[in-house]
Amino acid sequence: MRVRTLIVDDEKWARKRIATLLRSEADIEIVGESANGTDAVTQIDSLSPDLVFLDVQMPGMNGFEVVDAISIEPMPLFIFATAYDKYALRAFDAHAFDYLLKPFDEERFCEALNRAREELKRPRVNAEVNVRSLLEYLRKNSRYLERLAIKAGGRIIFIKTEEIDWIEATGNYVTLHLGRNTYLVRTTMNAFIPKLDARQFVRIHRSTAVNLDRVQVLLPWFQGEQVLRLKNGTELTVGRAFRDRLRQLLVDTAL
Repeated sequence: MRVRTLIVDDEKWARKRIATLLRSEADIEIVGESANGTDAVTQIDSLSPDLVFLDVQMPGMNGFEVVDAISIEPMPLFIFATAYDKYALRAFDAHAFDYLLKPFDEERFCEALNRAREELKRPRVNAEVNVRSLLEYLRKNSRYLERLAIKAGGRIIFIKTEEIDWIEATGNYVTLHLGRNTYLVRTTMNAFIPKLDARQFVRIHRSTAVNLDRVQVLLPWFQGEQVLRLKNGTELTVGRAFRDRLRQLLVDTAL
């Protein structure tokens, strides 16, 4: 049996590594690659792959949101690639989903692929029920940051994450904007955003994320750009790859 496989990861080197490992497997047919969640949903629905290597932490639409958005039946088998902590990994184990903990070695990759082969031999009548159950479990039990302790001017300042208006990537730091105040935190955007509630904070650009509670209006297109205005008057550019996801979230939270 040929296993039709799709690779989804926003990092080119990661896609290339998985593809290289798969090309040595005679029964694997790589039907496509996706660099973002929106394109992944389109490809999964149109190509109906048997197996998907799916990165969890992607800008715009993460891996779980991809699974939630696809509509094909039966659902493909997923091998999640993740940097999540042990708590989340126990959720994958409990719901019989395999995962690759980044960075993974070739032995672990082959183990996950062999488990997928065995699973694909079985009837997949409960595939959708199982994956929906995993998503619901993670939604109810994921532990997001609610408070931060930030060193500033020789003091330690405690803030609630819900007070953050927007977040800006600044090299190996992120700048947190709270009203007129800004705080610099030593972490990267890719490491910080997954720790926040995805229903409240959304990336609108590779270097920018906003608190949806602070959004006032999504302004019309102007010379190819789209702008988001916050309640405090701040205007932020929305990246092209993030527009569809942002619009969907704003529609979902509208009255």
